[in-house]
Amino acid sequence: MSEGWGLFGLVPCTSCRCGIRRRTCSGLALPGLRNGIRHWRGSFSHLLPSCRISKSHKELLIPYKPCRAKTNVMFLKTHKTASSTVLNIMFRFAERYNLTVALPADQLVHLGYPKTFLAHFVEEFEAIGQNYNIMCNHLRFNPSEVKKVMAANTFYFSILRSPIRLLESSYVYYKDNVPAFRISKDVNEFLASPMKYYHLADYKKNMYARNIMWFDFGYDNNAEDNKKYIQAVLKEIEQNFHLILISDYFDESMILLKHTLCWDLDDMIYFKLNSRSQDTVQTLTPESEERIKVWCSLDWKLYLHFNQSFWRRIEETIGLKELEKEVNRLRTRQKELMETCLSDQEAVGKDDIKNKAFMPFQSGDANILGYNLKQDLDNMTLRTCQKMVMPELQYTSYLYTVQHPHKKKKILPLPWTSFQEKMQLPAPN
Repeated sequence: MSEGWGLFGLVPCTSCRCGIRRRTCSGLALPGLRNGIRHWRGSFSHLLPSCRISKSHKELLIPYKPCRAKTNVMFLKTHKTASSTVLNIMFRFAERYNLTVALPADQLVHLGYPKTFLAHFVEEFEAIGQNYNIMCNHLRFNPSEVKKVMAANTFYFSILRSPIRLLESSYVYYKDNVPAFRISKDVNEFLASPMKYYHLADYKKNMYARNIMWFDFGYDNNAEDNKKYIQAVLKEIEQNFHLILISDYFDESMILLKHTLCWDLDDMIYFKLNSRSQDTVQTLTPESEERIKVWCSLDWKLYLHFNQSFWRRIEETIGLKELEKEVNRLRTRQKELMETCLSDQEAVGKDDIKNKAFMPFQSGDANILGYNLKQDLDNMTLRTCQKMVMPELQYTSYLYTVQHPHKKKKILPLPWTSFQEKMQLPAPN
């Protein structure tokens, strides 16, 4: 339990492990402003320039509406949808408020994927039971088993991406691992005649080549495109998930998530992770783009449906005008933190990453980007910046050591072994 005081000592601030009071506390706070309060730099107050609070009398008269941050959250991490960046946001939130994360058991780096999820894929599920706060590593969704791990009041959300961009990204990233992708010269050649390369006998290895989002949600990615079946699946997803975000509008998605979870703007600040260099992006022909809509028709209809509901949700809860303001604030904060943390002010290619402990997992023909931190950062700033740029596998391993210190450390599929030493962080207590 921690305690602080708002501006002039007017607003008491308390936070507890599973019931963080937000809008009424985060750094310094003013009561009575729209959507609760505007926060005073929250978690990054020691990193960002001081700011001035300036509000009109009209805004001050808007009724104060407190809300409670949701701390039991399940994120279905779909593939090639900017989900690694969301996972980093979730992990940092969990650390900040001492929440328990449902991490992959033993030496797993995913929660059993591509197998359909089972509760025992979570480390110490038998001992901890239904007391996890956060679940966000890759899994193939299985609601009955997830509910064995997560509390009854858990908030469920996921993220989708346009199948057109997603398939091109999957092709480059999984080029060496997916049988359907290996032989073709490029993505356009594959799409000209996908069944020439895609064999149902290899379906367990080929899920990345067709309707991968449909597969991640737990459904048959080779199912027939039947209107009644698709409508039934869409309805079921709506019942299982409170919110579906759209990665093509990532900043807008983060603002909608902030409002829905009642989190602070500082909780949503991110550096883009697991992205690739532009020179590895293959240009799709107009014909290929249309072919994707047919080849991945299940994903295409999934995306169209929830893209509509995403914008409808924004209109109902935030409004486009307020959304634009908050997106600009998010980008300003992000820019400030990048200037504080990064020596290059942007992501760099794999060959230019100086500290190899922060090298993301490399796959296929993709050049997965990473970051270089400034050398003169004080310890507190360094730790914050390190967590912002920490790739998914390393962060999962780090949290595993923190939460399960008596367990054998995870051996990561990376070209080094002593991550803890290279990262220059003391071993967790």
